[in-house]
Amino acid sequence: MPINLQKGQKVSLTKGNPGLSKVVVGLGWDINQFDTGGDFDLDAAAFLLGSNGKVTKSEDFVFYGNLEHTSGSVMHMGDNLTGAGDGDDEQIKIDLSKVPEQIEKIAFTVTIYESEQRRQNFGQVNNAFIRIYNENTGEEMLRYDLGEDFSIETAAVFGELYKSGAEWKFNAIGSGYQGGLAALCANFGVDTE
Repeated sequence: MPINLQKGQKVSLTKGNPGLSKVVVGLGWDINQFDTGGDFDLDAAAFLLGSNGKVTKSEDFVFYGNLEHTSGSVMHMGDNLTGAGDGDDEQIKIDLSKVPEQIEKIAFTVTIYESEQRRQNFGQVNNAFIRIYNENTGEEMLRYDLGEDFSIETAAVFGELYKSGAEWKFNAIGSGYQGGLAALCANFGVDTE
């Protein structure tokens, strides 16, 4: 039975699951029926962060333009341009056993592509969620539904995996940003030039 998290709640992934190394992070959303009439393209990404909360190099940013981390620990399963249908809209596979030693956190974000030109924001997005399941068994371990109403934000940090001693834990963050992907990149130390 998966754990349904509230904003700010933290839970251990590995404590009750010895030997767990391969998980899939699924992110999903729906566009509400009162939208702008234009297409929405939401993009999931993962930022691999050091102890200072920043990337150690630009390759630590895994997204539709860089689908796999050089360590093989994080793999983006591809861009979904519409978000149509049920279930996960985008997925990111994580192999915890391959995460480089200097990486302490992996933050999972979603941004709205071309949000300014299309005049779109998270206020027009419903049923956004992040879930983590065991890749080997398919068992859903946890889920966090972003119930918050982000009215003007164009980017959001859904949650993060982080090391705590020998354990991997998950933190349900649910914080929004204005300024889209560029704001997230600046926050996490990715040079966007």
